[in-house]
Amino acid sequence: MTTSGPATPPPPAGGLPFEWSVDHGVGTLTLSRPEVLNALTFEVYAALAKKLRDLRDDDEVRALVITGKGRGFCSGGDVDGIIGALFECDTKDVLEFTRMTGEVIENVRRLDKPVVAAVNGVAAGAGAVIALASDLRVMADGAKFAFLFTKVGLTGADMGAAYLLPRVVGLGRATELLMLGDPVDAAKALAIGLATRVVPKEQVLAEATALARRLAEGPGLALSMTKRLLVHEQSMDLASAIEVEAVAQALLLRAKDHRTFYDAYKAGKPAAFQGR
Repeated sequence: MTTSGPATPPPPAGGLPFEWSVDHGVGTLTLSRPEVLNALTFEVYAALAKKLRDLRDDDEVRALVITGKGRGFCSGGDVDGIIGALFECDTKDVLEFTRMTGEVIENVRRLDKPVVAAVNGVAAGAGAVIALASDLRVMADGAKFAFLFTKVGLTGADMGAAYLLPRVVGLGRATELLMLGDPVDAAKALAIGLATRVVPKEQVLAEATALARRLAEGPGLALSMTKRLLVHEQSMDLASAIEVEAVAQALLLRAKDHRTFYDAYKAGKPAAFQGR
C-alpha cells in the first residue's frame, strides 16, 4: 500500500505531516491541512501512529494536546486521498489500512500520559474518534462531533468507536450516535459527557493547554497508573479490579512523589512532583 495520496501536500519542516511543539512538558500536535478541515491521509495516519507510540519513551513530554489548524479539528479520512485510492487496493491492503487507523487510537489509549483534545471545530469520522480516545475534551462552543460512518455506508464500529463511546456516554446514546450519524453540538456533547468543557473558540487551545500543563506539573506516575487502570479494569470483574488497585496503590505509597507530597505537607509548602 502507498503511504500518501494525491491530495497529500509536502510535509512541513521537520518531516512530520503535522505541526509539533513542546513547551513546559506539554507536547502540542496540530493537524495541519486546514484547507480540507485537516482531513487525514495515509501518510498522516502512519505518522500519527508512530508519533504516539514514540511518545511513550519521551520523558520531555508529560502531557499531550491534540488540536487542528484553522476552522476544524479533523474531518476524518480524505475522500480523494484515501477513499478513492482504497477502491484500487485489494482486500489485504485495505485491512492493513484499517488496522493502521485503529493503531492510532490504541496508541492514544496506551500512552501513559494525559491526552487533551482541543476540539476547535468539526470533529467528524476518524477525527471524532481521535477526540473520543483522548482523556479530556475541551470543545469550542460552535464545534460539533459527527460519528458519520454509517452515512457513507460503513460500520459505525470503526477505530474502536463502538468500544469507547458506550463507556463515555452509555450504550443507548452510543447506539444513537453511531447508527444515526447525526452531528452533536457542543451543548449536547457537554450534557452527555462527550465534552469535558465548552468554551468560546478563541479560548479552546489555551484552555486545553492549561489543563495539560496542570497535569504535566502533577504526579506523573500517579496519573500514568490512573490512566492505565482505567483502561485495563474495563475488562475485569470487581474482585480483580480491587486487587489490582490494592497492588497499584501499595506501589504508589512507596513512590517518590508521594513522599514529596508528605514532606511538602509537613513543611507547609506546595509539592514539586517529579513523576517518580
